[in-house]
Amino acid sequence: TEIGRIASLSSRVGREESPLERQVRRVAWLIALVAVVVGIGFLPLGWLAGLSWSAAFVFAIGLLVANVPEGLLPTITLALAAGVRSMAKAGALVKRLSAVETLGSTTVICTDKTGTLTRNEMSVEEVHPFGESFVEALARCSTADVTASSGDPTELALLRYASANGADLSTRDAARKALYPFDPRLKRMSTVDIVGDSLWVSTKGAPEQVVPRCAMPAGERDRLLALVDEMAGRALRVLAVAGRRVPAPPGSREEAETDLTLLGLVGLVDPPRPEVAAAVADCHSAGIRVHVVTGDNGRTAAEIARRVGIGADRVIGGEELAGLPEPALDDALTANGEIVFSRAAPEDKLRIADALRDCGEVVAMTGDGVNDAPALRRADIGVAMGIGGTDVAKEAATVVLTDDNFATIVAGVREGRRVFDNVRKFVLYIFAHAVPEVLPFLLFAVSGGMIPLPLTVLQILAIDLGTETLPALALGREPAEPGLMSRRPRRRSEGVVTGRMLLRAWGIMGLVSGALVLGAFFAVLYAAGWHPGADVSSGTLHSAYLQATTASFAAIVFCQVGTAFAARTERVSLRSVGLTTNRLLLGGIAFELVFAAALIYLPPLQSLFGTAALPAWVIAMLLPMPVLVWGADELFRWATRRASA
Repeated sequence: TEIGRIASLSSRVGREESPLERQVRRVAWLIALVAVVVGIGFLPLGWLAGLSWSAAFVFAIGLLVANVPEGLLPTITLALAAGVRSMAKAGALVKRLSAVETLGSTTVICTDKTGTLTRNEMSVEEVHPFGESFVEALARCSTADVTASSGDPTELALLRYASANGADLSTRDAARKALYPFDPRLKRMSTVDIVGDSLWVSTKGAPEQVVPRCAMPAGERDRLLALVDEMAGRALRVLAVAGRRVPAPPGSREEAETDLTLLGLVGLVDPPRPEVAAAVADCHSAGIRVHVVTGDNGRTAAEIARRVGIGADRVIGGEELAGLPEPALDDALTANGEIVFSRAAPEDKLRIADALRDCGEVVAMTGDGVNDAPALRRADIGVAMGIGGTDVAKEAATVVLTDDNFATIVAGVREGRRVFDNVRKFVLYIFAHAVPEVLPFLLFAVSGGMIPLPLTVLQILAIDLGTETLPALALGREPAEPGLMSRRPRRRSEGVVTGRMLLRAWGIMGLVSGALVLGAFFAVLYAAGWHPGADVSSGTLHSAYLQATTASFAAIVFCQVGTAFAARTERVSLRSVGLTTNRLLLGGIAFELVFAAALIYLPPLQSLFGTAALPAWVIAMLLPMPVLVWGADELFRWATRRASA
């Protein structure tokens, strides 16, 4: 059966990991590898520095903790959840969290025309009647109900026109003897009705399907098809209406729809949505191509596409598509420009989605019918219409549009890009702190114990699980950077972690933070008269050593503030996004400063974390550190902007 075939196609199309899911898994493995290598590498270094194996093991655990981003998964989850909520407000219901980011990776959108690019508000614009029973045939050949306003918008528009021109709609159902429903492959429907004391077949559908089944001279047929092309070129949806008297109920659809008499042509207008043109322009500036896949006439669809800014560089009809071998289809899809696939059967969407994915594209595919289910499952993002879509399409899709509006898809792309950027900002933020946390351990080990450990394990835990957490989570709610939708889509293979990110995290912010942290540590020790190799475990130097490790801890916290502001932007300056636009980040920074002050100045926490109150001159030394860290990265971003200008 048809339903069984569709179910079979859908079941063979499995769910795949989203680009973000694959990249997060790679980042997790990378972080695990770095943490384990550093932790294991410290064991012999610690032993050579004079530590016992048990003490070296404890410090190795501390290094592992310092390199593990505990907030990675919560941040990603919260960022995606916030994106889902924003999209719901915009009219898109997302059924899978990772789909938000996948939309941001989209390189090609395959969209329907009617109701998505257009308002789906059909009205009869132009009529060419050729027979007296034209209006009555329009009224009979329909399954819509004007009274209840239920049914296809095209049929409702035709029924309203028929009723306004004298047709009686009240006797339609009682007079009907047979119905041959609309078939998306045949592009037509027919009814058999009692009219007076006769039986009449009434047919309507695509002119190229109905006109050839009508008895008329070849020259007349060519003239009519030329008229159809002229009407379609004015963005009218053209239907042909035909009929004939039959002596007895036809035995088959083929028998019913043969030797018809053309009764007229009707042109309907469905104006484009006013917001679609701007959305298409956003797609083009973002490097996203838009193909139209519709069952409508090619010239009509192409004209609508051009009116909203879609290139329509090539029109491929259903028959031409069926005859295209796979290499030719791949060449058409990878060539520059945008395509209108006209008179396309729903099954064609599955083939198009397969071809685009095989070409390395990230595909968003819209659909509303039962037959669209396989394509919606096959695409990276299946987008179902919430108003006009079937339950099967909504179940197969990942995103359901509550307003059936193309602009909502583009809003989802923007939101997905913002979410992915924010995940990168979080990773940058936590990677930058690995350097100032690891350098003190390495310095202690390389010096063979001549330099005391600038940080304790508990202080590292206080940083990773205390001061760092809320600012990191707040970066997941960062507003979009300027120029977000003017960037090319990232490649499917591009990871969360990039060379530029590692340069900023480890080579710029990390090294600057590490130098400032060690500078604060040595400043306190030297002020107390310390020299390399001096015993700091007792006597007068012990209190200075506690202050020195506390200064290291506080310096990392202050550097975190500068890193948080620097991580807010990828390329643009902080001024372009505004210092106070992320209120959650400001709150997170306030929390980490209060938390750090509690560890430094509250006696119960001092004894637990090995901290000591800092003198005023040390606080004065710490205050410019956020500006120094942020300033170094701001200078780097300015230089790269200037180099690429």
